[in-house]
Amino acid sequence: MPQPSTITAEQVTTVALVGNPNTGKSTLFNALVGVHQHVGNYPGVTVERKAGRMAAGGQTLEVIDLPGLYSLAPRSRDEMVACEVLLGEFKGLDRAQAVVCVADASNLQRCLYLLSQVLDLGLPVVLAVNMIDVAEKHGIEVDLELLRQRLPIPVVAVQANRRLGVEQLKAALSEAFEVEAPARMTPFPEPFEREAAQLRGWFEAAPSTGGGAFCPGIARRLLLDAGGYLEADMLARGRLPDEAGQELARARARLEQEGCRIPSIETESRYAWGHEVLDGAVRRPETYRPSFSDRVDAVLTHRIWGTLVFALVMVAVFQAVFVGAEPLMEWIEAGMAEAGQWVASVVPEGALQSLLQKGVVGGVGAVIVFLPQIVILFLFLAVLEDCGYIARAAYLADRMMARVGLSGKAFIPMLSSFACAVPGIMAARVIEDERDRITTILVAPLLTCSARLPVYALLIAAFVPSWTYLGGLLNLQGLVLAGLYALGIVVAVVAALLLKHTLLRGAAPPFLLELPSYKWPSPRNVAYRVVQRVGQFLRCAGTLIFAVSILVWAALYYPQNPPSAEPLREARQALEAQRENLPPGAPQHARVDEQIAEISREITGEQQRQSILGRLGRVIEPVVRPLGWDWRIGCAVLASLPAREVVVATMGVIYNLGEDVDHDSEDDRNLLQQKMRAAVWEGSGRPIFTVPVALSILVFFALCAQCAATLAVMRQETGTWRWPAFAFGYMTLLAYAGAFVTYQVGTWIAGG
Repeated sequence: MPQPSTITAEQVTTVALVGNPNTGKSTLFNALVGVHQHVGNYPGVTVERKAGRMAAGGQTLEVIDLPGLYSLAPRSRDEMVACEVLLGEFKGLDRAQAVVCVADASNLQRCLYLLSQVLDLGLPVVLAVNMIDVAEKHGIEVDLELLRQRLPIPVVAVQANRRLGVEQLKAALSEAFEVEAPARMTPFPEPFEREAAQLRGWFEAAPSTGGGAFCPGIARRLLLDAGGYLEADMLARGRLPDEAGQELARARARLEQEGCRIPSIETESRYAWGHEVLDGAVRRPETYRPSFSDRVDAVLTHRIWGTLVFALVMVAVFQAVFVGAEPLMEWIEAGMAEAGQWVASVVPEGALQSLLQKGVVGGVGAVIVFLPQIVILFLFLAVLEDCGYIARAAYLADRMMARVGLSGKAFIPMLSSFACAVPGIMAARVIEDERDRITTILVAPLLTCSARLPVYALLIAAFVPSWTYLGGLLNLQGLVLAGLYALGIVVAVVAALLLKHTLLRGAAPPFLLELPSYKWPSPRNVAYRVVQRVGQFLRCAGTLIFAVSILVWAALYYPQNPPSAEPLREARQALEAQRENLPPGAPQHARVDEQIAEISREITGEQQRQSILGRLGRVIEPVVRPLGWDWRIGCAVLASLPAREVVVATMGVIYNLGEDVDHDSEDDRNLLQQKMRAAVWEGSGRPIFTVPVALSILVFFALCAQCAATLAVMRQETGTWRWPAFAFGYMTLLAYAGAFVTYQVGTWIAGG
C-alpha cells in the first residue's frame, strides 16, 4: 500500500503538469507560476523544459510543464521525455512527486485515458477539469460532484484563461500530499495482472547496471508498450538487464495464448473504465448544435476561401512588421546615434574608443534597432497560436505537404522556423516517421527566420522605394518582404519534394490533427510567449552578435597604420599645414577641407583593404563579383557565418556606424544606409549598392545556411554531422545560384 507523502515546508516539491494537447495545459501553467518561470532544455536533449515555482499551503512547488501527450505509450521524442520524467527514468532529473492532470471538460473520455495511466504511477494526483465554459457552449453538462465521488483524487474545475479556480487547485494540490496516493484504478484482466506482478518481481530480483528503484507502474508500462521507445531506451541506458527483452517477449506470448492481445488490451480496459466513471457524470445534448467554431471553420478550412484568408493574414503580418515598427525604430536609431556620440566625447581617441563606438554601439546597436519588427512578428504568431488559428493553417497545408511526401505535421515545425530555425528543428520531434523528420529538419532553415529580418529590413528600407498602392493599404517594401518569405517557402517545398523522391524516399504517413475550439487570445499568455521568444532571441543572438562584433572590429582595426597608407597620411598633413597658413575667411578653406576629407576617406579605405578582414574579403572578391558584390560585402558574408544577423553588425563596423551622422537629412537619417548608398567601386566610382545588388544579397540570405546555432542543433537532432554538412552545402549552392541569377537578370532589366 502506498504511504502518505511526507513533504516538509522547507523542501521544494516537483509537480508535473500533464495533459493532452489543446487542453489549456500551458495556459494553466502560466496562471499557476506567472512570471516565476524559466525555459531551458532537459539535460542531454533539446526538448524544451518549462518550469516555474509557486507557493501552496506553505510549500514551495516546482511546476514542470511537460510536453502534451495522449498516452504514456511514447511514439515521439517529446512524449518519451514526458513519460521518462513521470516514471523517474530521466537521467539527471528527479522523479516528479505529484501530478496535475489537465482535462478538457468537453472531451473527458479521451482525457481519462491518460489519467488512468497516470494513476498507475502511485503518485499524488489532482485532476484539473479545464474549459468548463467551452463545454457549456457545446451544451455539455459535467457533474463535478459525481466525478469526485467516483475518483479517489481531488477534482477541481478551472478556467485557466481567466485564472478561475487556480487558488482552489493550489489548495487541492497541497492537500494531496497529506493523504495516501490513489491505488491503481484500471481493471485489467487477471492474466495480465498476474504477468505484470511476476515481471515486476523479476525486475527487482535481477541485477540492473543502471541502479535505482523502479517506479511501481513501470513493469505494466513495459509490458504494454511492445516495441516502443521506453523499452529500447531503458535497455540502451542499462536500466534493464540484457535478458529483459526476451523476458518481456515471453510474457506477451503467454498473454496472447490466454486471449489478452497487446496493446489492444490497454485501449479496451482503459476506455471501459473511463466510460464507467463518466456514466451519468457527463450529459451531452441529444442533437448536435453547430458551434461557433464549426461555423467559422466552414470558411477558414475551406479549400478556396480558407487558403485566401490565410494568404491575407500572412500579408497583413508582413505589412505590420514595417508600418507598425517604424516609429519605434526611429526612436531607437536616435538613441544609438546619441550613444555613439557620447562614447566619442568621454573616451579618448584610440583603440578603446573605436572598439566601443564601432564594435559595441555600432555593431550590437545595428541589430537592436530592428527589435520592434521582431517583437511584432512574434506578437502576431503568439496571437494566431493562442486563438486556435495555427492548427487550421496546418490543416490547410496538409494537402500541399502530401504532394511533397510529407504530412501536415511537418507544417508546425516549419511554421516555428519563421521565428527561428532552432525551435523549428526541435519541433520536428513530433513527427514519428524518421524520413519525414529528417526531411523537415533539412528544409526548415530555408524558411525565413527572425535572424534574417534585420538584413531584410536594412536593405529593403535603403534601396526599395516606399511606394504605396490601393490608397496606402499595400506598401512596396512590405510586398518585397512578403516575396522573400514566399521564396523561402517555395524553395523549401521544392527541396522537400526532391529529398522525398531521392535520399529520403518514402510514403507520406496519415495526418491526424485535433482542431482546438476558437477562443479569444489571452493577453497574459500572449505576453508570456512574446517575452520568452524575444528574450531567447536576445540571449542567443545578442551575445553572439556582441562577440562577433568584437572580432570583426579587431579584424578591421588591425594592423593599424599600414605602410601603404603613409604617402596619403603625409599628403593630409601637408594639406592641414596649408589650411593653418591660410588667412581667416579665405575662399580656399572650403577647397582644402574637401581635399582633406577625400584623402581621409582614401586612408580609411586603405586601412580596411590592408586589415585582416579586408584581405580575406579581397581574396574571395573574384568569387562574389559575379553576384555584384565587392570585397566589403564579401567581408560581411564571411563574418555572418556564426549567425545571419551578424551581417548587419559587420556592415555597421565596415561603414563606421555612429560617425558623421547628418541629423538634418530627411532621406538619410540612418547613417549605415547613407554610407551604403554612397559606397562606390574602387577605380570606377560606380555605385556598389544598386537595386539588383541589394536584391542579390537579399536572395542569398533568404537561401543560405549562415547560422552556426542551426547547424549545431541539426547535428544534435540527427546524431551526425553528415546531415548538417549536407544542409550547409546544398543551401550555399542554392544561395549563390539564386543571387547570381537575381543580379544578372536585374542588371539586364535595368539596362546594364
